[in-house]
Amino acid sequence: MSLTRRQVTTAALAAVPLVGRSPGGKRTLYIAGDSTAAQKYADAAPETGWGMALPFFLRKEIAVSNQAVNGRSSKSFVDEGRLDAILATLRPHDLLVIQFAHNDEKSDDPTRYTEPWTTYQDCLRLYIEGARARGARPVLATPVERRRFDADGNAVPTHGDYPAAMRALAARERVALLDIEALSLALWQSLGVEATKTYFNWTDTEQDNTHFNPPGAIAVARLVAQELLRTRVLARHDVIRLHKDIPTSWITWPPAS
Repeated sequence: MSLTRRQVTTAALAAVPLVGRSPGGKRTLYIAGDSTAAQKYADAAPETGWGMALPFFLRKEIAVSNQAVNGRSSKSFVDEGRLDAILATLRPHDLLVIQFAHNDEKSDDPTRYTEPWTTYQDCLRLYIEGARARGARPVLATPVERRRFDADGNAVPTHGDYPAAMRALAARERVALLDIEALSLALWQSLGVEATKTYFNWTDTEQDNTHFNPPGAIAVARLVAQELLRTRVLARHDVIRLHKDIPTSWITWPPAS
């Protein structure tokens, strides 16, 4: 990996207080993750990452830098230098939200695969220690659930031991945890088999049970904002519109470069 444990541990600082403040109140929330969070472009519409909708729930003084990329795991994101790029710009009191597992699960791909209780946790520590070494705050987010139901109409978890491994690591490292896996599974259960189709990227030509359309991205971003507030990563005045409808027309897809 391009960033070793020794490099980040040597410079590690004490954990940032629960609700930090930078000069002038300006902070950036970085997202490190995969396609479920990533920015989408016009050629992929209506597919929408939840990171595209998160700014609608945060006051303007908190900028969102969505660095999530399609197809990445906690390992490949580091190996490609993407974590290094974030750490190069991370400032004290910034936030680094870390959501991986969808591609860590690909056991047939050694460039992405991690094992939940060993290499997955080892990779996540690089993000945690790297953020803390720069006076920023790491935040772990369990992976959002896919749309999968059993024959009785029950929403079924799909991520194996990865959420449990992340929860255990968060407790051990004293890192705030956004339990998006549990919350999204409960949301899909409440919506049911048919209604959830309107939250995922189901089109005339595609039946995608992993990625979201605008309503789904907005719903998951709302869960993320609620968790940021619940865990006191953000203060009450940092979070807006939690209980308001967000028009899907607010979602836009820039031209593909």
